[in-house]
Amino acid sequence: MTKYEKEIYYIINNSHEHLTVDQIFQELKKKYPNVVLATVYNNLNKIWEAELIRKVSVEGMPDRYDRIQKHDHLVCKHCGKISDIIFEDLTGSLQEQLGEEFIYYDLKVFYVCMECRKKLKNNYKTK
Repeated sequence: MTKYEKEIYYIINNSHEHLTVDQIFQELKKKYPNVVLATVYNNLNKIWEAELIRKVSVEGMPDRYDRIQKHDHLVCKHCGKISDIIFEDLTGSLQEQLGEEFIYYDLKVFYVCMECRKKLKNNYKTK
């Protein structure tokens, strides 16, 4: 791994958030002020292709990057916040339904988070 790959890998695996490329770029610039955005994209793609990190893609939002540890995601349809959650493993059930093995599954559950529900409720009260 290059020094940039190592640092990007470290940033992602030590974050409690699901970081965008721009957030990773800003964090990397703290240690390497002369780094350019293209370097971040290139190194992120290498690390992702090596399956050392996960890419979390949600329509209408920038891709986010996450540690590889098995977990699922809650996605707020209102504000876009992504949270980790661990649901019961569905591998056996999915394999049975498919009738064959598969590589992996990526479960995202869409909902409205508590903060947004409160905001929405307060907006209706003031109208």
